[in-house]
Amino acid sequence: MVSGLSQMGILGGTEVEDEQAPRGNILKLWGNPQTMNLNTMIYTNIVQSPYFKANLVELKTYHEVIDEIYYKVEHLEPWERGSRRIGGQTGMCGGVRGVGAGGIVSTAYCLLYKLFTLKLTRKQLKGLLDHPDSPYIRALGFMYIRYCIPPEDFWWWYSPYWSDPEELDVKAGGGCIMTIGNMLEHWLTKLDWFSTLFPRIPVPVQKKLEEKMRVRKCQALLEVGSAQEKEGKRSSDRNRDGSYHRSDLIVRNTNIILGGLDHVIVVRKLQVDEKVHSNAI
Repeated sequence: MVSGLSQMGILGGTEVEDEQAPRGNILKLWGNPQTMNLNTMIYTNIVQSPYFKANLVELKTYHEVIDEIYYKVEHLEPWERGSRRIGGQTGMCGGVRGVGAGGIVSTAYCLLYKLFTLKLTRKQLKGLLDHPDSPYIRALGFMYIRYCIPPEDFWWWYSPYWSDPEELDVKAGGGCIMTIGNMLEHWLTKLDWFSTLFPRIPVPVQKKLEEKMRVRKCQALLEVGSAQEKEGKRSSDRNRDGSYHRSDLIVRNTNIILGGLDHVIVVRKLQVDEKVHSNAI
C-alpha cells in the first residue's frame, strides 16, 4: 500500500508540480505597482505616518531594514493595539472602509511597504525567509510574497516551509501564537487577516493550491503511519522471550478524495490502530 502511494508521488515529497520554478534574480511582481496591493486605508496611513516619512526614509539598504525589523517588530497586525475603532464589528477582519476609520498603522506594515520600495531581488527575499535571527523577519518575507508575488508562484515559495515549527505571536499585545507553517496555511486559505484582507487569489490558482495542500496533508499522514509500522516491527524484533505483549499494527483503509481541477484522485489513508495481545513465539 505505502509503496504504491510512493509511486503515485504522494508519499515521500515527490508530488509533481505543474508550474516551473521562477528563474533569475529579478522578482516578478503582481498587481498594483504603487500600493503593493495593500488595502487603500492601510496604504494611505503608511505613507502619511511620521514613522514612515521621518524614520524609514533614512534607511537606504536591505540590511538596514532587516535590522529595523529585528528591533522594532513585535506582531503582524496592520494596526497597533488599541489605536483603532471598528464600530462594533467583530472577528479577525473588522471594518476596512475610510481613512477616518483607521488608527496607528503598525510598524510591521510600515516595514513591509519599505521592503517593497527597495524592489527586493529573489536572493534578498530568500534571505528573509531563511533568516536565523527573528521569526518576524521571516514572516515579513512570507507576507511580501502573499501581497505582491504572482499567486501562481505561491506554492513554489511556501511549500518548503509548510511544516516549519518556528513560533511567533502575530497579535498586537500578544495572545495568538502560530507556527510559520500554520500561518502560511492560513494565508493561502483565508482572505481575512485581523482588520484587513489579503488580495484575492484567482479561482483557478486557488483550486490548484487547495489540491496541493490536500496532497501534502495526506502525505504527512502516510509518513506517520509508515513510521509507526516500522517501529512496530522493531518492537517485535526486540522482544522474543515468548511471554510479552506485542503491538500489531492493524491498518484500515479509508478513502480520502483529493479534488483537482480536472480530476479526482482517490488514495488510501493508513489509519493505524494498536492491537495488544499475548503471543508466544
